[in-house]
Amino acid sequence: MTDEIKTPVVPRRQIKELVGVVTAAKMQKTIVVRVSRRIQHSLYQRYVNVSKKFYAHDEQGEARAGDTVRIVASRPLSKLKRWRLAEVLSRRTSVD
Repeated sequence: MTDEIKTPVVPRRQIKELVGVVTAAKMQKTIVVRVSRRIQHSLYQRYVNVSKKFYAHDEQGEARAGDTVRIVASRPLSKLKRWRLAEVLSRRTSVD
């Protein structure tokens, strides 16, 4: 009889992804993405839209203000950047 050591199969960690709208793309290789979500107010039981800003790394500079993008978590790239641009989902249609 042979004793085989079986290593447990550990599932890979789920990569955090967020979808939001680019609010600023004026920095070099950095975009600001606003991610909105609906939460229920703890006291009044009403649904409220809550948004948060995330700084994301955009290496090629392909995202523009108003675009809908998908960002993924990464290692810390600077003081504020902990996300990087995965893809541009849709472009802004109106020109102001």
